[in-house]
Amino acid sequence: MKYIFIISLVIVVGCTNSSKPKKASIKKESPVNLIAVLDTIWKAEQLPIRLRDSIGRTQGFESEAFKTQNEIYHKNHDINETKVMQILDSMGWPSKKIIGEQGNLTICNVLQHSSLEVREKYLPLMRKAVKDKELSARFLVRAVDRIATDKNELQIYGGQMKYYPETKSFNFWPIKDPENLEKRRAEMGMETISEFLKRKRVDLEWNLEEQIKRTEAFKLAKQNGNK
Repeated sequence: MKYIFIISLVIVVGCTNSSKPKKASIKKESPVNLIAVLDTIWKAEQLPIRLRDSIGRTQGFESEAFKTQNEIYHKNHDINETKVMQILDSMGWPSKKIIGEQGNLTICNVLQHSSLEVREKYLPLMRKAVKDKELSARFLVRAVDRIATDKNELQIYGGQMKYYPETKSFNFWPIKDPENLEKRRAEMGMETISEFLKRKRVDLEWNLEEQIKRTEAFKLAKQNGNK
């Protein structure tokens, strides 16, 4: 019995010791690897977009060159999306001290270009990251409003705009409770809607009465079953 006990003890100690270095090595290596991975994702995501849009402006958005570059972008995005999801699923939202603002920008841009299902999946994680001061609120605001427009719902913070053929101009996607928009933006640490429009260089002025009417019209159309 004494020998059996000694052998069992050795096995337990051996298993315990072999598991510890693996955890430690992941903690030590992950910050460096994570920054390198995110840097690669940023380049693979952004460079094809910029080239694609440049081709669209010079050769036309229906040109074969544009379509080819667009396919390259989408292939890259699928790979980048998988990498970002693996990061978030394995470690949660990374610390801002490790990845910085650029890392957050990379992750959020990839998510913003992903499907509605993917964006909704990670929205709670984004909310927690903002609450924990690991992510700027502007990224969450953009995600929330984008999801609302994709679901044909009223947006919350006024960050999404749409081109309306009937007026041949851009305007806000209808906003929930426009009267309190500025209050909601201030609570998230956002600039005023007028400052937002000026920064975006959009040829549109904030008109509360107009936006109230547009919101009511949107709600009425939804009640009547129109999109």
